[in-house]
Amino acid sequence: MNLLTTVFEIVAPVFLLAGIGYAWVKLGFEYKLEFVTRLGVTLAVPSLIFVALMQTQIPGGDLTRFTMAAIVAHIVFALVFWGFVRVTGLEQRTYLSPLIFGNTGNLGLPLCIFAFGQTGLGYAVIFLAVTALFSFTYGIYLVAGRGAFGKVLREPMVWATLLGALFLWRGWQTPVFLTNTLELLGQMAVPLMLITVGVAIARLTTRKIRQAVWLSLFKLAVCFATGWVLAVTFELEPVAFGVVVLQACTPVAVTSYLLAERFKADSDAVAGMVMVSTLLSVAALPLILAIIL
Repeated sequence: MNLLTTVFEIVAPVFLLAGIGYAWVKLGFEYKLEFVTRLGVTLAVPSLIFVALMQTQIPGGDLTRFTMAAIVAHIVFALVFWGFVRVTGLEQRTYLSPLIFGNTGNLGLPLCIFAFGQTGLGYAVIFLAVTALFSFTYGIYLVAGRGAFGKVLREPMVWATLLGALFLWRGWQTPVFLTNTLELLGQMAVPLMLITVGVAIARLTTRKIRQAVWLSLFKLAVCFATGWVLAVTFELEPVAFGVVVLQACTPVAVTSYLLAERFKADSDAVAGMVMVSTLLSVAALPLILAIIL
């Protein structure tokens, strides 16, 4: 009973906030998705990432092993799902990117914060940073047929990660007034991201539900197995172990749908994967938490 209560206390705020976003749209209220998203990725999330890295107490060796595990995880995802779409005949530019990249920001960060506290947040932002680097380059290449390496250098999240890592390595701290300001900005990130997920789901429509169901189940199985094996292989300590598995199992990111829409891939199919995998995570993520806690 204590385990069930703990899992409920972790996941309930996450899905309740997403539910607020969903209900907000269904009730007909206005929500400027582009403005809120830009505010989040430009100010709130970078502030959260920078402060979390600067203040983390994770030993250097643990951080290095975790970073390598996150990088290898994305490489394994890319190879396994590339083989899968080749064998099944699915269109690569539509399906490969959603299969590889999870919602490690909007859902992954809040879950890791509630489940593992400040230490978990430090690990989670590293996984998010790796996801961002891969998705802004290889992910866009898959959908658009061309690279976007210059975009990486213009992303505040990337610079927040690099600066946070530098401050962590050197043991530097920003002045207290600046740290307090960045912490306040960062505190916006979690509710903004979760409500935005609900808003985005409420606005998506699809006719390809059946296909989305089996693809989402396959993605979840592969990602869970990969995260678990890599966590064992790299001998990660318990919190890092849990973060790798949890972040690996996050559902398809809404940005995959936006990219498909922008570059004329099958956005209806991707919308189905976003919707179904997110709904599936309502049941799957609590179960995964119960296993790893």
